[in-house]
Amino acid sequence: MLVGMVGTTIAPWMQFYQQAAIVEKGVRPEDYKYSRIDVISGCIFTDVVAFFIIVACAATLHASGVAVETAADAAQALRPLAGSYCALLFAFGLFNASIFSASVLPLATSYSVCEAFGWETGVNKRVREAPHFYGLYLGLIVVGAAIVLVPGIPLLPVMYLSQVANGVLLPVVLVFMLRLANRPDLMGGQVNSPAMNAVTWVTVVAMGALSVALVALTLLGQA
Repeated sequence: MLVGMVGTTIAPWMQFYQQAAIVEKGVRPEDYKYSRIDVISGCIFTDVVAFFIIVACAATLHASGVAVETAADAAQALRPLAGSYCALLFAFGLFNASIFSASVLPLATSYSVCEAFGWETGVNKRVREAPHFYGLYLGLIVVGAAIVLVPGIPLLPVMYLSQVANGVLLPVVLVFMLRLANRPDLMGGQVNSPAMNAVTWVTVVAMGALSVALVALTLLGQA
């Protein structure tokens, strides 16, 4: 659960999407400081929201012994505990998260694949200018929707396992990102500072240790 929580908060796809979005927006080097503020404030806000989600669920669902097997269970369980408006707010938040995931995650993958093969990318391009990009983007959305619509598929376990996979892959992605971010021939004067390297390496080591522990416990039949 800890690996999955970190995997959904610092997901690998975010690393690829962030750099692609900066490039596509045409952010100039002199404006990097504003992009940095944007990223840092977003990270803080995400953690604050995640903290209060945990607190709210602990104070309502867990305290009342409610077992949640589906997203609908969580929404219905909140109604008698916190009122109808709370259930509506939960439903709206889930809808917003779904739209966000369905649009941004395939976009991040499309950016990465097209950049790897040297194909044109970008939502500012027309379809005929970036056919591989838009074709891959549409295909990923269709595949994702098809999986979700499979009758009887356990959506919560699917979501949970996908976030655990994100958590396991995170330290691998961060190692390569660190190597790139510390190359003066690529980054010029924007190479990582020693403090930033220290924070990132601590994250890599911590997530690597958690991933190794998860694999070990799974192999031993204790996870």
